Amino acid sequence: MSDKIGYLGPRGTFTKLAVDAAFNGDQKIAFKTIPECMDAVNDGKVKIGVVPIENAIEGTVHLSIDYLVHQVRLPIIAEIVVPIQQNLLVHSNFNGTLSDIKEVHSHRHAIAQCQQYLHKKLPNATIHYTNSTGSAAEMVSANGNPIAAIGNTLAAKEFNLTIYEENIHDYPNNHTRFIVLAKDQKHVKINRPKTLERTSLLITLPEDRAGVLHQVLSAFAWRKMNLSKIESRPMKTGLGNYFFIIDVDEPYDDALFPGVQGELEALGCNVNILGTYPVYQFGFK
Repeated sequence: MSDKIGYLGPRGTFTKLAVDAAFNGDQKIAFKTIPECMDAVNDGKVKIGVVPIENAIEGTVHLSIDYLVHQVRLPIIAEIVVPIQQNLLVHSNFNGTLSDIKEVHSHRHAIAQCQQYLHKKLPNATIHYTNSTGSAAEMVSANGNPIAAIGNTLAAKEFNLTIYEENIHDYPNNHTRFIVLAKDQKHVKINRPKTLERTSLLITLPEDRAGVLHQVLSAFAWRKMNLSKIESRPMKTGLGNYFFIIDVDEPYDDALFPGVQGELEALGCNVNILGTYPVYQFGFK
């Protein structure tokens, strides 16, 4: 029996594209929001959850990071990277021009990825934010008014929409990282060569004092460990209190990482491993 996989839905989202690329023959269940998807994994309703974590243009999906850190703390088992190609989608019966489109609906990140197109081609259209690109496409499909959605080719197919204009994103090299969450690693089977292995750390600093962040980074630097990302987020306990997410592009081992943890804990830091996992890169034509 196949495992249930939860993803940010509805049909036609980029998360669904990532799930379809990585997993075959599994039961895929759409959730309206990222927290609902994570809760479903945490509560045992699905074995695997897939949510976006970072876009090359718009940066980190803060809702995913914050909910993972503050609410569910599920282990990251894998990462899926897919290219993002945005299109302007209209109802199949639409026979007007761009000037007839009064509203554009999509996820906040998708809107941001197409700012120049919207500014130049649809300056008078009202922008409406949705939970996902798929839900925007679903809205256009159910609405006879001259409105449009920004989404992918899967959304156009799933909701019988017409692609009015292709590749409207501002930058061509646009990719999104999706994390795969599961309580048990054995449920995650992706039959594809991994691109690399990565370890994500959650680090909270001791009291605010000069040079402490430099000391933290030095623990990695002198060991020649490659950090692909470092980002601070509020602890939500008061102004000036932050935690750091650090991605190291190598798997957890029994030599370097325990040494780093010991050194950071000696500084008064709290260190948690969010996951050590393979990264899979996908491309679409």
